[in-house]
Amino acid sequence: MLAKRLDEGGTIGVFCPSHVADKERYERIFYGIESLGYKVKIGENFYKDTFGYAASAEERAADLNGLVADPGVNMVLFSGGEGAAEVLPHIDYGLIRANPKLISSYSDATSILNAIHSKTGLVTYYGFGASQFDGISYYDYVQFNAHFAANHTADKFVKGGKWRTLKGGACEGVLVGGFTLLFALMMAGRYFNYDRDQKYILFVEDHINFSKPGMAGESLAFIEHSAFMGSVAGLVVGHYAETLPAEMLDCLTRFAERNHIPAVYTDDFGHGARHAVLPVGVRAALDADGQELAFIGYK
Repeated sequence: MLAKRLDEGGTIGVFCPSHVADKERYERIFYGIESLGYKVKIGENFYKDTFGYAASAEERAADLNGLVADPGVNMVLFSGGEGAAEVLPHIDYGLIRANPKLISSYSDATSILNAIHSKTGLVTYYGFGASQFDGISYYDYVQFNAHFAANHTADKFVKGGKWRTLKGGACEGVLVGGFTLLFALMMAGRYFNYDRDQKYILFVEDHINFSKPGMAGESLAFIEHSAFMGSVAGLVVGHYAETLPAEMLDCLTRFAERNHIPAVYTDDFGHGARHAVLPVGVRAALDADGQELAFIGYK
C-alpha cells in the first residue's frame, strides 16, 4: 500500500519519538520545510520531556496517531535518537491502515517504520528524517522530491557517490531494514513480521561512532541467526565511516559470502553526508556487479 504523494502546499506533520525537541533547532527545521512551500504541523506533546529523555510513550504515540488521523496532514516526518521502540504498543495501526500517510525517518525510527509496515502493509520510508531540513543539501532535496513530491518518480536508487561490490550477483526481493542493531533486536519481537514465501533485500546501516566493527558484526550475526535470514536474497549496506575500516569491509564481505547473497556498500544512505530514501515494502532488483538498485512497480 502506497500513500498519496505531497501536493504543492501540503502539510507535513512532525512528531518527536526519540528525544526532547530543542526549540531553536526545530525552528530551523521548520523553516527548511516551509522554504520548499510546505506547511508544518506538530503534535501537542512535541516539546514535552515527561520521561526526561522524551515525552511519555503514550504522549509520543498520541502525537503520531493524531497526525495520522488529521485529514489535513499529508506526511509524517520525524528524527532519530533513542527510545522509539517504547511507542510501538501504543500506535493505532488500524488508524494508519485506514488513513495511509507518507511516513519517513531513519536511525532510531527503524522500529516504528518496520512495525508500521509489518502491521499495516503501508510502505514506509527509511533514510530521510526531519533533521535533514536543517540546511538541506542538494542530494537530499532531490531524494525528497523523487520519493515524496507529486509529479516526481523514483524508479531506481540515484547514486551520489561510488559504490563497492562486496559479493557479485543479482537478485530481486522486497526492501526491508534499517539501523543494524535495532533491526537485529526486532528479530526477537512481535512487531516485525515477514512472508516466508517471499524474498527480501535487506538494507542495513551503522556508524563507527556508535558501533565498532566488532559490535556491528555482532548485530549482523543476530540477524543471521534469525529465521528471517533464510528469506534474504541480497544485501545493501549504508554509510559506516568516511574511510571504511578494513576489518569492517572484511566483516561485511564474510557475511555476504557465508550467506551466498549479492551485496554492495554505499555511502549514499545512513548517518553520513547523503540521505537517500529506501522504501520499506517495495520490491526491488539488485545488480551487485553493475552496482544498481532498481525499484519495481513503484510510482
